[in-house]
Amino acid sequence: MDVWRRLLLAVVCGVAVASIYAAQPVLEPMGRDLGVSAELTGWIVATGQFGYLAGLMLLVPLGDVVARRRLIAVHLAITAAGTILTASASAAWVAFVGLATAGAFAVVVQTTVAYAASVSLPAERGRTIGVVTSGVVVGIVGARVVTGTLAEVWGWRSIYAVLAVLSLGLAALVLVALPSQERLNPPAGYRQVVVSLGGLFGQSIFLTRGLIAFFLFASFGTLWSGMSLPLADTPWQLSESQIGLFGIAGLTGALGAARAGRWADAGRAAPVTGLALTVLILSWAAIAQLPWSLWLLIVGIVVLDFAVQAVHVSNQHLLTAAHPDRVSSVIGSYMVFYSLGSALGAAATTAVFTAYGWAGSSLLGAGFAACALVVWATSRRVPRDSANLRSEKAGAHQAQEETQGTDQAGRVMDNPEVL
Repeated sequence: MDVWRRLLLAVVCGVAVASIYAAQPVLEPMGRDLGVSAELTGWIVATGQFGYLAGLMLLVPLGDVVARRRLIAVHLAITAAGTILTASASAAWVAFVGLATAGAFAVVVQTTVAYAASVSLPAERGRTIGVVTSGVVVGIVGARVVTGTLAEVWGWRSIYAVLAVLSLGLAALVLVALPSQERLNPPAGYRQVVVSLGGLFGQSIFLTRGLIAFFLFASFGTLWSGMSLPLADTPWQLSESQIGLFGIAGLTGALGAARAGRWADAGRAAPVTGLALTVLILSWAAIAQLPWSLWLLIVGIVVLDFAVQAVHVSNQHLLTAAHPDRVSSVIGSYMVFYSLGSALGAAATTAVFTAYGWAGSSLLGAGFAACALVVWATSRRVPRDSANLRSEKAGAHQAQEETQGTDQAGRVMDNPEVL
């Protein structure tokens, strides 16, 4: 896959995921306008996450049944409909419906990642996933820069209007610029694919990487869904646009971790995961200094986003290599953990901040990161079952055949220390 198509897919991911997280820097004015109390404003973000969860289970499996290029375009169009509904909402329940709709069809991100992985050579799969998924983190944290400015100039509703226009434009561009679907021979029908998702949850590699993602993104959501509240309060009293600028720090960290895909291709996904999770915990020591130092906060944000992206890319690389014949389904199921973790972080951080201040939120975020590290460390001491070994070796064997035995991404699946 050429660099321009990778960048297009990264932009698709960024815009889609921004429709879920765009509310983060404007929770206070958005909640006030819609009549949502301060302690419940976290649910504005969490609603999109729960919609996303439903989409992961019901919509992403379509990518293993129908042509993904067309599916990407359709999902982008319906995401636009959800953001339009949110922008025009006059009551909280209408906005929540729009947010849930946009969240459900924002799973176009997973279909896009699956498309990118399936059209890439095995030896380049990690690199491609790294570039494309960088769009996810760019969308989450980069949107804060844009949305903060838009909200201050034209109000929070303008954010969702812009997202609708971008989504519709990308839907048309995808149909024109991307090649036709890479294969049209689904191994099973939609119903069979959905039913088979349950089997993934019994596999140790999938469950381990899923639990790591759950705690990883709970920590991530704790920061990005809660940070705007103390920054808008004394002593800083920053505006929406000023708060949004902290997204630049997050972008720096996320883009710095783009090389994680190359590390995964080289068979270093496991040690990178452990190191990145340790760094994630340490980042909260700097983030906790928010009431006294914005510079330390910035350092913490850069480090946190670097760690999150490194682990996220490693997770997806291992899982797609283990299940090359059902890439959409495995990524969608993995992202269930991501969605639940993000929703937990978003809902919990505002409640904890209201009760215990930013120190409480920081302990919460560090605690989530510590749980992820415990899961990783524990899994390396637990033998994998034979079903997992067969699945992983099959994925590795296929990758090795396609690259005449030179693909490191395939060999990593035969490594007993892969978890």
